[in-house]
Amino acid sequence: MGLLHIFGVGYYSSGPVAYIMWSVLVVLWAGLFVYVRLLKPWIMLKHPYELKSITPERGESWTLSVEPAGHPRLTFKPGQFAWLTIQKSPFAIRQHPFSFSSSAEHAQQLQFTVKELGDFTRVIKNIPPGQKVYLDGPYGIFSIDCHVAPGYVFLAGGIGITPLMSQLRTMADRGDRRPVLLLYGSPTWDSITFREELDELQHRMNLQVVHVLERPAADWQGEKGFITAGLLDRYLPANRQSLQYMMCGPLPMIVTVERALTKVGISLSKVHAERYEMA
Repeated sequence: MGLLHIFGVGYYSSGPVAYIMWSVLVVLWAGLFVYVRLLKPWIMLKHPYELKSITPERGESWTLSVEPAGHPRLTFKPGQFAWLTIQKSPFAIRQHPFSFSSSAEHAQQLQFTVKELGDFTRVIKNIPPGQKVYLDGPYGIFSIDCHVAPGYVFLAGGIGITPLMSQLRTMADRGDRRPVLLLYGSPTWDSITFREELDELQHRMNLQVVHVLERPAADWQGEKGFITAGLLDRYLPANRQSLQYMMCGPLPMIVTVERALTKVGISLSKVHAERYEMA
């Protein structure tokens, strides 16, 4: 309607330069629409995936494992995400963005770990294996492959561990011995997603895990409350200025921890955040 108004009235397209500009924009917008709504879904339709399993995780979360159906799986950088369409045609308007939780070095299977938060994620555990899944991706630069450093500090809140887990699994599979400090905030001990695997990863790679519990049991001897400037100052190593900081979690956690990092002298140019909202 806006374009019809522009060309009908002629006020904003009266000159030749303006007319050419608007005409080029119309062609670009039309081409973009054809690609996004027709060409890309058609490509996805020709490269389906199959849902192999849904595995329960701690923290009311579920891991979806999918495999390509008759074609090579897509490659991705650890920490990236994809748009998933399940039990619908890829031409459907509604898609759901989820981070990869599997290692980027896995030969065939792709995994996505999802927490029960919204209308779709609450019923995802009921989807039967064998369903077709369509993937649009990968997207994002929240990855150690995009931010090379001699070491990393990972900061996670709740299900924000998902893209960080992909990066940890990838580093372990690659034999990457660069040091990683993981500060992981969770409501309770039992709600820590990937808790047991994180313990195992500390033996496979140069990883230190520090759990911070919001509501710990009376006998909890670890860190309590939230990730604060004081806690950061206690655990960050001496070479903290040379490290890269990868942070993922709810928006309030991101804002609070970014302020805490600046208080201990970390430049926000070294902080890379992936903000999780309900999907």
